[in-house]
Amino acid sequence: MKDGTLHDIVRRPSAPRRLWLLFAQAVTVALALYFVIAVLRPEWLERPPTPVQVGAPGKSVPMLQAAPAATAGSFREAAGKAMPAVVNIFTSKASRQAHPLLKDPFFRRFFGDRLPPDEQLASLGSGVIVSGDGYILTNFHVVEGADAIEVGLADGRKAPARMVGTDPETDLAVIRIAESNLPVMVLGDPEQARVGDVVLAIGNPFGVGQTVTLGIISALGRNNLHINHFENFIQTDAAINFGNSGGALVDTNGHLLGINSAIYSQTGGSVGIGFAIPVSTAKTVLDSIIRHGQVVRGWIGIESQDITPELATSFGLARSSGAIIAGVVRGGPADRAGVQPGDILTSVGGKPVGSTSDMLNLIAQLEPGSKADLTILRKSRKSTLGVTVGRRPRQIP
Repeated sequence: MKDGTLHDIVRRPSAPRRLWLLFAQAVTVALALYFVIAVLRPEWLERPPTPVQVGAPGKSVPMLQAAPAATAGSFREAAGKAMPAVVNIFTSKASRQAHPLLKDPFFRRFFGDRLPPDEQLASLGSGVIVSGDGYILTNFHVVEGADAIEVGLADGRKAPARMVGTDPETDLAVIRIAESNLPVMVLGDPEQARVGDVVLAIGNPFGVGQTVTLGIISALGRNNLHINHFENFIQTDAAINFGNSGGALVDTNGHLLGINSAIYSQTGGSVGIGFAIPVSTAKTVLDSIIRHGQVVRGWIGIESQDITPELATSFGLARSSGAIIAGVVRGGPADRAGVQPGDILTSVGGKPVGSTSDMLNLIAQLEPGSKADLTILRKSRKSTLGVTVGRRPRQIP
């Protein structure tokens, strides 16, 4: 090895290399410093809020706008179609025993002819516009005994209504208003409804304003509830409260399935068990009231009792469905046809009878004056009797 100085053995780094080393060291120190600050003083690293630039007077302030939300799972369209045709019903009932002072001219001079508190219009229920001619379906118990009826439409209009007819046996009533450009509810088909279908209940609960609640059909064909004489209820868990009576139960297309009528409750509030009268029944009542002024039903003059397993065993019957004829009105249609107490009615007009409720509904649907076949079992022998249908006497509520 040749002799040389240290400068000759260890060469100094070149200028570009020195710059690179300085840069690497600076970055390392900066990262270390950032890490220490991020751990010990993170607030030092937060960016100050960007001020919003306010536009000149008269110009809008720039703000962020969310994109339109997806409507999957929403029932806004069904509600939007049905809500305009649901109305609020106000009624007044005059005091039957007015205070003698109300007739005194001196008293009336100071207080005028204003209605006393118990005669003021009160919001008692709801109704559904089903015809552009102003016909409205509601519950009988909503307008029962009313001396004056007023209808509040969803668009803010108010109009006096007149009673067209009532049917206490189904708790239905028809009223009419003389207004134009009325929204009309489209009728659905309750025969196609199934348990589990989504439904909306629309009405005016507690007078708070039009309200929509959501639920499903819990059961179909509910009867023996002893609410009405003729029962074939749609049961739902959609919230129905005081003031919803006469309102609409609609499907997810916004079509009318039933008229909300009653709830099962021990407190007066909704517990998820509500009942609606199928629109098929309501339409039959409406048509009959418009044609005859009252509901006309078939009648044959019999009293019946459901066949229970206990009765079937006691009487040695081979079946546990149908209706046992417990009584026959003397001289009535069934008596003239040869029906006797103890007979088991199995079909009316070719339609099977599974219970007393089935029998009442089937007979009521018969046209008075028409002929119908009754299939009966008498001492285990089947026979068919022809009966001329009579007219059911009007029931006084």
